[in-house]
Amino acid sequence: MTQKLDSSKKSGEEILQTIEPKGIADESMRRTVEILLNLIEQLQAEVKELRAENQQLKDENNRLKGEQGKPDIKANKKGFTNNQSSEKERKTPKKHSKGSKNETIKIDREEIVKYPQDKLPADAEFKGYQEVIIQDIILETDNVLFRKEKYYSPSAGKTYLAELPCGYEGEFGLGIKALVISLYYGGNMTQGKLLEFLEDIGISISAGYLSNLLIKNQTEFETEKSEIYASGLESSPWQHFDQTGARVGGVNYTTNVVCNPLYTIYLTTASKDRLSVVRVLQNERELELILNQLTYDLLEAFQIPTKWKTALKLLPQETVFTEAEFNALLDTYLSKLGSQQRTRITEAAAIAFYHQQTDWPVVETLVCDDAPQFKLLTDSIALCWVHEGRHYKKLTPYVACHQKALDDFLDDFWDYYRDLLAYKDAPSQQTAEKLRSEFWKLFDTKSGYQQLDERKRLTLLKSSELLLVLEHPELPLHNNPAELAARTMVQRRNISYATQTLEGTQAWDTFMSLVATTRKLGISFFEYVRDRISQLGNIPSLATIIREQSSLNSFGYSWMPE
Repeated sequence: MTQKLDSSKKSGEEILQTIEPKGIADESMRRTVEILLNLIEQLQAEVKELRAENQQLKDENNRLKGEQGKPDIKANKKGFTNNQSSEKERKTPKKHSKGSKNETIKIDREEIVKYPQDKLPADAEFKGYQEVIIQDIILETDNVLFRKEKYYSPSAGKTYLAELPCGYEGEFGLGIKALVISLYYGGNMTQGKLLEFLEDIGISISAGYLSNLLIKNQTEFETEKSEIYASGLESSPWQHFDQTGARVGGVNYTTNVVCNPLYTIYLTTASKDRLSVVRVLQNERELELILNQLTYDLLEAFQIPTKWKTALKLLPQETVFTEAEFNALLDTYLSKLGSQQRTRITEAAAIAFYHQQTDWPVVETLVCDDAPQFKLLTDSIALCWVHEGRHYKKLTPYVACHQKALDDFLDDFWDYYRDLLAYKDAPSQQTAEKLRSEFWKLFDTKSGYQQLDERKRLTLLKSSELLLVLEHPELPLHNNPAELAARTMVQRRNISYATQTLEGTQAWDTFMSLVATTRKLGISFFEYVRDRISQLGNIPSLATIIREQSSLNSFGYSWMPE
């Protein structure tokens, strides 16, 4: 050992901090020490898990007695040693340079501030102006009494009444409508606080009307959201994808996020399985299914027994079925299918139809985490390196040499990540081969810390997905845009708790999509809503802007090594 251990003077924990297997010359002894240290790690993890389970049982017992359980107090992030964020490790510090904000400020009016002439000396000469920009806002009512002309024609037996200007329907003008939608969806205000705010500035509006304004009759916005989604999918062969929990009327749902640098779309579904993801990729259209060669290739990947594939080939091939029709076929001709096998067959047929249809853009590559529902949906998957790094940040070694092994590995992990970033800026075949070799060296080298080595083995199994960037340098290395978009919806849910109806859920999805997309395109969401309500058309359709920007900025595949 690296030093002699005096067990009579040191505690067991102190002894553990001094053990270093690499310093033991004898191979058999070193291996024995490694096994013992890993056993200690395993027992420590089990003790931690049992303590947590025991506390849960105590809390549940206390609740059954009418008492409260142990409060769930979140740890202070600054002092939290097992923080799973990798921001500090993966970011390269950059010199901060403060730019001028005045360049982006719109000047509404100019005013000359005069110096009192009676306080100037006789020989004072005018030398021009010193410009100072002051930002301010005028927030006051603009209540209008419209006197609509009314005519009556005796010959026609009809009354003719002038129409209100566009945007003034329903007793409230476009200014209030745009402000309310902007504050609720873009500013995360609750309906209760909005009512208080409007009352403070002299607007009388009922809670029911406010709710209807935010939720009902949003067909035009929903149509534009669908157009944004189609243009966004066409703008790039790869798309970010993530999921987060949602509540609708007290029932658990899933909000799906699809995005790239030009747009973000939210779609909430009843579940998060593979079929739900297929629906989302087709803008929640009704599922259609087909039996073709791709179907059977997928069934091979799903490891469906040959007898079921043979039975499926007796059914109509290259024929498009609705979900009900396909289920009826399975009930009739494959009635003995197990539930899991039936699900896999349905998934394969749905994925096969998705790839052969031409009515909706098909995603070639998903940038996502390694959740099973994302697999086999697209031609390829690019996994998130930041998400992979979190698996290692979750490790909590107890023994000092294991702690050092993990720290050293994480340093190497993020150094390799930065090398990939550099490669994206200057890709070459030679660098790609070098990085591929370094990947295997990094994750195939044994550390002696069993949990770390097992985690590295699991990473090796995902090498093709993690290293897809070597073939397509345009791919992002992480899925942070989708995860941040999902977090925005979580914040929305925390503020307003949850939606109560599917109509309200659809409104949330629509307007949160429009908020995120307008911000990515550099457009004021308030001005966008105002323009759409007034029907002035000063702001082009967002789908058109996405197409224009995608033609100027290539997010697709432009290079691939031979």
